[in-house]
Amino acid sequence: MNGDTQRENSTMRTDTTPVELARRLEALESRIAYQEHWLDTLDAAVAGQEQRLSQLERLNALMTERLRDQQRALQEYDTATPGPGDEVPPHY
Repeated sequence: MNGDTQRENSTMRTDTTPVELARRLEALESRIAYQEHWLDTLDAAVAGQEQRLSQLERLNALMTERLRDQQRALQEYDTATPGPGDEVPPHY
């Protein structure tokens, strides 16, 4: 897709034949159809990625909450369980 070639080809000339105009019109229609196809494909890909991103965000929130719950449970266990410093020596 050379920009200079496209500009030269896209300028209207008065000596253009109907056959040449029909060929150019067909080429433009083909290019538009191809671009529309790719836009639809990209749109579907973006929609899929948005859905996946939403799933990952929900999963991340769930895992973060579970991690906090486990940390709280571990802290409660540590405070409820007597440590070696809390034990009474045997001679008491």
